[in-house]
Amino acid sequence: MSYRPLADEIRPQTLDEVVGQSHILGKDGLLRRIIEGGDVPNLVFYGPSGTGKTTVANIIAKRTNRPLHRLNATTASISDIKDIIADIGTLMAPEGVLLYLDEIQYFNKKQQQSLLEFMENGKITLIASTTENPFFYVFGAVLSRSTVFEFKQITPQEALPAIERGAAILNERLGGKLVLEDGVKEHIASACGGDIRKAMNALELLSAGAKREGDKLLITLADAETAAQKSAMRYDREGDSHFDIASALMKSMRGSDPDAALHYLARLLEAGDLITAIRRILCSASEDVGMAYPQAALIVKACVDNALQLGLPEARLPLAQAVVLLATAPKSNSVYEGIAAAQRDVKAGLAGDIPRELQNVHADSAGQEREQGYLYPHDFPHHWVQQQYLPDTLAGKRYYHYGDNKTEQAARRYWAAIHGEDFDA
Repeated sequence: MSYRPLADEIRPQTLDEVVGQSHILGKDGLLRRIIEGGDVPNLVFYGPSGTGKTTVANIIAKRTNRPLHRLNATTASISDIKDIIADIGTLMAPEGVLLYLDEIQYFNKKQQQSLLEFMENGKITLIASTTENPFFYVFGAVLSRSTVFEFKQITPQEALPAIERGAAILNERLGGKLVLEDGVKEHIASACGGDIRKAMNALELLSAGAKREGDKLLITLADAETAAQKSAMRYDREGDSHFDIASALMKSMRGSDPDAALHYLARLLEAGDLITAIRRILCSASEDVGMAYPQAALIVKACVDNALQLGLPEARLPLAQAVVLLATAPKSNSVYEGIAAAQRDVKAGLAGDIPRELQNVHADSAGQEREQGYLYPHDFPHHWVQQQYLPDTLAGKRYYHYGDNKTEQAARRYWAAIHGEDFDA
C-alpha cells in the first residue's frame, strides 16, 4: 500500500467535518447555504494556510457535475489556462469547468484577465484561494465577478478534535501501539498556529521518532515541544499577518494598553522581526504621544539604539521599555493633525508666494536689492514680534492646535500671555 500523508488522509469529506469557520460554514452560514443550494458562483477564499480553503473547494467539486481542474498560480502559466479553456464546450466539458486556482495572488494582471470572458459567460466557475488580502492582490474585474469569503485562523480548541482524529489514525496504522503523553495533543493544537496541515505533519514526525517502551511507542511532551516550537509565531513578512501584528502594536500603544502592546511586540520579536517593531515604536513617539510628552521621542530613540547594539534576544528589554513608556504616556496627536492639514493644503495647490520679509536676502540680483523688512524676533521683548509668516493666500490659517494635556496647555498659556490674549478664550 502506497504512503498517504496524514494531512491528506484526514482531509474532511463533508462540511460538518471541516474544522472551524463556523461563521461561514455553520448551520446558518452563508457559504454553507450557497454550497448546499448547488448553484455555486465564482468564489475567492481568503485566509491563512491550513484553514480549510482547499478542503472546501474539494467538497464543492463533489457537488457539481463539472470537471474539476486544479492550478497553482506559483507554477501555472497562460498556456495552462488555454488548455483548460480548450476543453470547454467539448464532450470533456459540455457544461463548462470548475477551476480551483490556488495562490491566485501570484497570477499577474494579464493571466487573471485571461479568465474573464469565460467567468462572464459561466463556462468557468472560479474558486480562487489566497493567503493575502484579495482587495490588494486580485485584479478588480475578477474580484467584481466573485464573492469573497474570509477563512479565519483556527483556534487551539477548534484544532484539538482534528489532532485527536489524526492521532487515532496513526495509532491504527501502528497496530494500537502509539501512546501520547499527557499534554502532547494540547501542545500541538496550541503551537500549530491554526494550521491543521502543520499539526498533522508534526504528529507524523513525532510518531516516526516515538520512543519504544516495551511494545508501546511513546510520544513525549518534551519531543512535542521540540518538534512544534514557534510554528505559531512564524509569518510571511510580506503578508497580511505581518501588517496586522504591526498595526495591532501601534494601535495598542496609541490606546494606552501596555499589556496588549507587549503581547504584539513579543509576537514580532518571536518571529525575529526587529525592524518592524522599531519603526512602529519610533513613529508612535511622534504620532501618538507627540507634544504631550516631547521627551518620549528622545527616550525611545535611546531605547532603539540600545536594542540595535544589543541585538536579539537582549534587544527585547529596551524595546519593551519603549513600548511601556509610549503606552502609559499622555497622548496628543496635535503634531500629526497639524502636518496632515498643512500637507492637504499644499497638495491642493494652496501655497502662494513667500512673504518678502522671509525671503533669502541674497535672492535679489546685484544692483536690484530691495528692503526686506524682516523683524528679528530676538530684538523684541520675550523674543517675539507680530509678523506674517504664512503666504498671503493662507494668512491666519491655523494648522497646529494645542492638545488638552499639561505640557501643551502650559505652552498655550505662555504664548497667550505674550500675545496679550485671553487664555480661556
